[in-house]
Amino acid sequence: MSASLGRRLAAEAIGTALLVAVVVGSGIQATELSHDVGVQLLANSLATVFGLGVLILLLGPVSGAHFNPVVTLAAWFSGRRDPDGLALRDVAAYVPAQISGAISGAILADAMFAKPLVKFSAHNRSAGHLLVGEVVATAGLILLIFGLNRIGRAALAPAAVASYIGAAYWFTSSTSFANPAVTIGRTFTDTFAGIAPASVTPFIATQLLGAVLGLTAVAVVYGRPAAVPDEVAVPHGDPEPAVT
Repeated sequence: MSASLGRRLAAEAIGTALLVAVVVGSGIQATELSHDVGVQLLANSLATVFGLGVLILLLGPVSGAHFNPVVTLAAWFSGRRDPDGLALRDVAAYVPAQISGAISGAILADAMFAKPLVKFSAHNRSAGHLLVGEVVATAGLILLIFGLNRIGRAALAPAAVASYIGAAYWFTSSTSFANPAVTIGRTFTDTFAGIAPASVTPFIATQLLGAVLGLTAVAVVYGRPAAVPDEVAVPHGDPEPAVT
């Protein structure tokens, strides 16, 4: 990538912060405007789709718009034999930037809606079927992102990734967190989009498993690449809503 590491880290931190602010803020707004959980989830998912698409389009040319440690790890693993690919030192810098951005985004959303700036969520999401949902959500996200790269359609990532996340809000039991940084950030808000700290480790473990399965699916479907692109335009995000 042509941008300096500092600029890429700024893009990852800001992008992840805004993504979480969209997810958490729209969840708070939805619960204040409606008591119908279905309407709340619809509002939350639509806001995430639009917000995520814009963020990928805006910041993708700078950092690849990962906003997600599993995407960063998958990009590094896929391109580790490519001298122009993502270096391990980049991974070591991207992940803390994403996590700090996610935490900041949750705090920002709480501040905008006059909620306690830091109040750990009591929303337990440790049920086994939710973890299965996270495996599916993350595997599908990785397959989509790296599949688009393999067929030369990475330019479609803003619309495709946002659309997938919006759909996964509804077809996965977990509402598709699919993002360790976003998962951590959402522990800091005891609102619609929150997740209890005790649920974080199982969620992240299943997200990592989903990433491995997603990369395996890419290899099975597309075979070994002749050359791995060094730019992966995506998130997210994660994103996801709340009700899970």
